[in-house]
Amino acid sequence: MRKTLLSLMFMVGLGSQAQLYVGTGGYVYSNDQYIFVTSQVELNSGGNIFLRNQSQLLQGTTGVGQNTGLGTLSVFQEGTSDNFRYNYWCSPVGNPSATVGNSNFGITLLSSPTGLTSSASAVVLPYGNYNGQASPLSIAQRWIYKFSTSNQYAQWVFVGAATNVQPGLGFTMKGTSGTDAFVADTNEGVENNAGNAQRYDFRGKPNDGNITNAVSNNNFTLVGNPYPSGIDLNMFLLDPANSGVINGQAYFWEQTSTTHFITDYDGGYGVYTPGTGIYTPAVFWNYDQAGGQETNLGSSGSVYERRFSPVGQGFMVLGTTNGTVVMKNQYRVFVKESVANQSEFERIGNSSQAQIVEDEYYPEIPNVAGTDYTQIKKGTAPYLRINAVYNDEAVRPTTMAFDDSATQGYDYGFDGRSATDAVPISFYYVVDGMPYEYASTAFKFGIDEKVPVGFRCSETTKFTVKVQGAYSGFDDMQMVYVHDKETGIYYDIKNNSFEVTLPAGDNRARFEITFKNTDEVLGENVLDPNVFELYQNNEGNMLTVLNSANNDIAKIDLYDVTGKLVISKENLGRSEKIEIPTSNLSDGVYIVKLATADALEVSKKVSIYR
Repeated sequence: MRKTLLSLMFMVGLGSQAQLYVGTGGYVYSNDQYIFVTSQVELNSGGNIFLRNQSQLLQGTTGVGQNTGLGTLSVFQEGTSDNFRYNYWCSPVGNPSATVGNSNFGITLLSSPTGLTSSASAVVLPYGNYNGQASPLSIAQRWIYKFSTSNQYAQWVFVGAATNVQPGLGFTMKGTSGTDAFVADTNEGVENNAGNAQRYDFRGKPNDGNITNAVSNNNFTLVGNPYPSGIDLNMFLLDPANSGVINGQAYFWEQTSTTHFITDYDGGYGVYTPGTGIYTPAVFWNYDQAGGQETNLGSSGSVYERRFSPVGQGFMVLGTTNGTVVMKNQYRVFVKESVANQSEFERIGNSSQAQIVEDEYYPEIPNVAGTDYTQIKKGTAPYLRINAVYNDEAVRPTTMAFDDSATQGYDYGFDGRSATDAVPISFYYVVDGMPYEYASTAFKFGIDEKVPVGFRCSETTKFTVKVQGAYSGFDDMQMVYVHDKETGIYYDIKNNSFEVTLPAGDNRARFEITFKNTDEVLGENVLDPNVFELYQNNEGNMLTVLNSANNDIAKIDLYDVTGKLVISKENLGRSEKIEIPTSNLSDGVYIVKLATADALEVSKKVSIYR
């Protein structure tokens, strides 16, 4: 359904070329609705479009944008009102211009509302100022950067007060301190981002049509939603026009800092995968002067609903080759910003923490592509949230999803590559055939599936792994284990946790997550129990091997429950009885692994007690 509301409209008509024409001194005011225009918009000097109470503008132009005029469209958005914290933005408007097409953006186009339709231009502070102010709205230009990529390089580029942010390219901007108590509209009951009291009025020529930006292999580009409407982020990421040049995820910056010094920053990138609809929160690090991660700070980001990106939202994409990504009008939707609508702007204090799905299918969603959302199920694929804790303090969130169309190999849009493989400590999924580390993975569930996981650290580190929860219909009774293939031990991470201390290195092959504990049958078909017996003689404090078939015993290893090797004996020969002293070991459960010279193996649990 397409519904257009034009209220309080003066001097509005159809020009010879424009689908929507607003003459000098005229305006279109939309309250809590959307405007649909089949092609271009022309705003004469002094003509305005006011989008209020989450009103949005949808346009059906195909190809490049055709909007023109010296008038302006005005739309509100709120960020984090904290002068130490960044939001990643993408402007829905550009500089007013009589030239046909989209134009560049700069922070001089931002205003602070003073009434339903009136605003006061923001004050752009000199470069030497660190802190912005909410009232009167004053922006510290020294934090305005874009992150562009081309020709095999990527870099932060200072923007400041310049109007040189290309359409569709994102930019960083820190929030402001203080409070702006004025409420222009209630934004569905949320007054100027309640608790923050900060609002930006984006005023300029509305962006429209195909908008392209460069990407390059293994480099990020900061882009975002460039329109004065929501977009279906899944459409953008899964479009074949983009899937050939990016890796299929969107990365969102999350931060909690109380300083302007980069060495004291606390933040990281969460990962959204469109194939599963799941957002994996960021792991927070602090940074060195060059921007490299130094220490995991023991905190992590929040769970956000990402399917529909709201007005102004910026995010990173990771290139897989040199090329361009394209934003299109066909991604545009009229979805109001809320958790229930799966549309949240990245800002501190605005997160769902848990998925909310009130109905199985989406309601009718006005959109440009003509998609019938009532035939699309809401929510995500069934999944597990699995957290790793480093040295009892640092948290690494991950997600494991289950989808019948995904495999154990790499699947575009389903497997979420970590934002970086260069952090000092990492717990991650190993995707078959891929050299990267993955914060999220997806595959078709099977009770016999085994999922390799990696543990990497630059120094000796204690890892603790546990399932934090099962969601979207995954069986909450299903057991989940970490299997140490070296010791043969299975650890219940559904009801308990797995702990292991590892030396510096990258363990990609030793551990796996399973859904079945086969420990009870290990070695059943390896050696005949009638001719071979392995047990703990606690009266004599001896691990005893009865080798009636005189097998050539090449090695016996004994591991404690943490996976630590506590005894190792080699070249034990063909004796019918072999005894290994255990008097120096603590009481507890141990795993014995025995191997013969002709590569037969057996593993068994034993209990040592006195």
